[in-house]
Amino acid sequence: MFKKLKSLLGFGPAPDFATLVKDGAVIIDVRSQNEFNQGHIHGSVNIPVNELRTHLPQFKEKNKTFITCCASGVRSAAARNILKANGYSMVLNGGNWQKLNQKIK
Repeated sequence: MFKKLKSLLGFGPAPDFATLVKDGAVIIDVRSQNEFNQGHIHGSVNIPVNELRTHLPQFKEKNKTFITCCASGVRSAAARNILKANGYSMVLNGGNWQKLNQKIK
């Protein structure tokens, strides 16, 4: 019971983001275009969180792994929820883009 509760709340072993990216995960940076232009993860896709719903059709494979990121983890958590609510099955909140970038190097 505790294991399931931990999983639902997002506790447990941290995902291996480097392996996920190596295996084809898509990183969606949900910061503004201006923030993204100041620095971002190479290969990430920039879609501001408030525009994400209109861009969902470009992500046709709903069982693909998606990793959301932003400046602090708040917008990326909202983006994760949007993706999950729209049927995307493997979506992880990568949190702060700079920290995520260090994890995938």
